[in-house]
Amino acid sequence: MSYQVLARKWRPKGFAELVGQEHVVRALSNALDNDRVHHAYLFTGTRGVGKTTLARILAKSLNCQTGVTSTPCGECASCREIDEGRFVDLIEVDAASRTKVDQTRELLENVPYAPVAGRYKVYLIDEVHMFSDSSFNALLKTLEEPPPHVKFLLATTDPQKVPVTVLSRCLQFNLKRLPVDQIQGQLKTILESEKIFFDASALQQLSIAADGSMRDALSLLDQSIVFGGGQVREDDVASMLGTVSHDYVYKLLQALLDADATAMMKLIDEMAQQSIDFVSLLTSLLTFLHKIALLQQADINWFEDSIDAEKMNAFVAQFKPEDVQLFYQMSLVGQNDLFLAPDPRMGFEMLMLRMLAFKPADRAGNEPESKPAEKSRPAPSTFSAPGPKAPIQAPAQTQKPIPASTPAPTPAPTKPEVKSEVKAVAPVIKNPAGQDWSEIIKQLGLGGLTGQFAGHCAVKNWDEKQLQLALDPAHASLKDSRAEKMLCKSLQDAFPGLTVKIDVEEPSAATPQQQKEKNQQARQSSAEDEIMQDPYVQAFQNKFDGEVVTESIKPVDS
Repeated sequence: MSYQVLARKWRPKGFAELVGQEHVVRALSNALDNDRVHHAYLFTGTRGVGKTTLARILAKSLNCQTGVTSTPCGECASCREIDEGRFVDLIEVDAASRTKVDQTRELLENVPYAPVAGRYKVYLIDEVHMFSDSSFNALLKTLEEPPPHVKFLLATTDPQKVPVTVLSRCLQFNLKRLPVDQIQGQLKTILESEKIFFDASALQQLSIAADGSMRDALSLLDQSIVFGGGQVREDDVASMLGTVSHDYVYKLLQALLDADATAMMKLIDEMAQQSIDFVSLLTSLLTFLHKIALLQQADINWFEDSIDAEKMNAFVAQFKPEDVQLFYQMSLVGQNDLFLAPDPRMGFEMLMLRMLAFKPADRAGNEPESKPAEKSRPAPSTFSAPGPKAPIQAPAQTQKPIPASTPAPTPAPTKPEVKSEVKAVAPVIKNPAGQDWSEIIKQLGLGGLTGQFAGHCAVKNWDEKQLQLALDPAHASLKDSRAEKMLCKSLQDAFPGLTVKIDVEEPSAATPQQQKEKNQQARQSSAEDEIMQDPYVQAFQNKFDGEVVTESIKPVDS
């Protein structure tokens, strides 16, 4: 007996056996059970999602000898003949091989005649978008008003190429790509029934590679069984698909967690010697980072049945959520770098080194911690520029916090220094213009969400001990705990002993962001006036009756 491929052997025989497409199954079942079957159906979707299978099951439901039903018996002569592809009243047509109008007319010549053996004569036209315009025109009238004993079932992967006149005459059902878990579950069921050994992780790789197509998944499963000598193992599937072993991704994540650049480069060199595709490696890294992020944020363990669950849970406990988000975003953007780099390996190495370089300071050891401290301390000396004594006293204050673990040996001199520093800053900050506050934001090096938050604030009051800020109510949504905490910390690092209070209220002075927008509007208006007054522009307008599109005018940075 000849071997039958899994895609044919496990083709569903009824709606209950169909994997996925619940929305289509429900609609067709209700139509059959309530005797509301349309004369023409159009099934759309990507390859291998069940379009032809659904059409055959529908044809079986219409011609089952037990009656029109959503649950055909599968045992009568009509059901068996449809399953075997030899039912005389089921006319299957491949539109790709019958594109000429004469062939379409020949096909439709038998429409008026009654079915030979079944209740309905069913025309199943696959890849209907391949019909020529003339063929579609020849089909239109029959498709709109067929005899009561005729049903049309059309299937296509490209509904955009089907004329709207045809679409309007059909009930259209769009079949979705199958999710990975559904494909994996069906593969598991098949292998258990076939009594074939398999690794769960291998099935996961096959399901991802299928890209939403069950037929592609079954074809890959057939290939993996042959490749593995009757078994479906993770290493064999990875070798067959050219994907990356999970162990490499685990080691890469561990090196990233430890901030060990040397171990990371050795690992990349090892993978390069094995001719691993770095594009696939980056895709796998993105997948694992996504899993870690889900496990950190969701209350339910989405991967409790996965072989990776134990190792994933370990990474969940060690990685900070913000680090995971940062690495994921960098990896996502870095996909383009692999193609722009001299070679993919170089692009991947630079991406991993970039992750280490931009890793938060508290995760990389003592040395990165000291550098920001040294960098941030000169800020008070810049703020105290208006007072002549401030630049002299500021360095003493700057050098004092560098040994953060050692308390001040002489508290008496420290207090006057802080006091004089605050006094020197206070006159500047109390200026309600908002420009000085904007300068302070720049010198503090605030960026991201914290910079936006500070930019929408204005100084309400500043004395020696307390700074009061007013946040624009229009941007009250920016006032989250993290942004507020980071702003307060930056100010307190620059001005020790300062208390910061932030209230959501209308600022008495313009915020830096408002001032920025005002300046931008002024520059835009100036640019538009300059263009409109340009003699050459006026000459063109007069000669060609033209009109200047003001939206296209942008001020040029000097």
